[in-house]
Amino acid sequence: MTTPDADGVLAEQLLRLTRRLHRTQKRQLAAAGLAITPAQFRLLRTVAHCDTPPRMADIAARLEVVPRAVTSLVDALEESDCVRRVADPASRRVTRVELTDTGRSALRTLREARRAAAEDILAPLTAAQREALGGLLSALVDGPAPGPAC
Repeated sequence: MTTPDADGVLAEQLLRLTRRLHRTQKRQLAAAGLAITPAQFRLLRTVAHCDTPPRMADIAARLEVVPRAVTSLVDALEESDCVRRVADPASRRVTRVELTDTGRSALRTLREARRAAAEDILAPLTAAQREALGGLLSALVDGPAPGPAC
């Protein structure tokens, strides 16, 4: 009998944990009456972290997706009044994206749902275990920053 590949098992556990976090967060969002996809949430967070409204191309680079995907996400978020497209004052050909008040409110609700989902998942861990897990996860995700800075 062969021993399973430890890295493969660990990767599968991480994937399962991520899916569980998404499912739990989705339930929290449904309870709050907010229908935003994880990709839309990432876009909202990206726009919120920028000092000035980012260009669509910058958002695509930060999210590591093709520009067309950003267009679709912005279309959906604009339809729900979470973001709006604005002209770049320096160049009429450039479109920037900014959060609306509705978008800021949605982002707060999303963050609360994420915290509640994480709390649910992390409940079995002690404070020391959570701290150790946080350190390990930071070591895994801290790499080169994706895309250009805002």
